[in-house]
Amino acid sequence: NYHDFYLMLKRLAKRAGVGFVTVSRIENDRMSPTVAMLEKLAKALEITVRDFFPTKRPPKRGQKRR
Repeated sequence: NYHDFYLMLKRLAKRAGVGFVTVSRIENDRMSPTVAMLEKLAKALEITVRDFFPTKRPPKRGQKRR
């Protein structure tokens, strides 16, 4: 629910050492994060910056590319 999501964003902002409004704007595509911001968020989430950018895998044999 929205309340749980709001609390999760508040916790993330606090752990990352950034403002809640900033995290909310990034989440809602109203702001693009800087590399430094991505690094802070990744550290708070215990992931790497690379995890924010899923990679496309080549199709398996016999499958057509899209």
